[in-house]
Amino acid sequence: MAVSLRDARIHAADRTWIEGEFRHYLDDLRASRTGIFPVLGSVGLTESSQVQGWLADRNASLLTILDNRQPAGFALVVHENGAGDIDYRMAEFYIARPQRRRGLGRAAARLILDRFAGRWQVSQDATNRSAIAFWRKVLAGYTRGDYRERAGGGEVRQFFSSANSSKR
Repeated sequence: MAVSLRDARIHAADRTWIEGEFRHYLDDLRASRTGIFPVLGSVGLTESSQVQGWLADRNASLLTILDNRQPAGFALVVHENGAGDIDYRMAEFYIARPQRRRGLGRAAARLILDRFAGRWQVSQDATNRSAIAFWRKVLAGYTRGDYRERAGGGEVRQFFSSANSSKR
């Protein structure tokens, strides 16, 4: 497994792959909160329009997660530009189903956190136990336990800094 990241703005094939996986991503979200995540067409959106919206956001980085140079997931990092107490927020994070349970997500998360050094917030839906467990495990290892967690408003949020990631 050789995990790497690539800017999806640069590679049209990555954008097409993300659009193709987007429905699976929504299915994963919908599984934990039935009815919360609408069918895109029913609200006038398509997979392409959603991804295009991410790409148009100059305060965000859409990254393709690669496994041996092949798309295996994506992440959307929002740059908060110093607003509040955070610099970056993990807005979306997805690993394709066939690629899961091999350490790819953990390795990709570390690469992302290293790339964007600063104060972070990572959030999960409070009913998505597997996402919460994943991020707790990743962040406990990455920060050596130096993160804060808050729950409220239907979410679990972790706050931490990746500023000293080169020492990890």
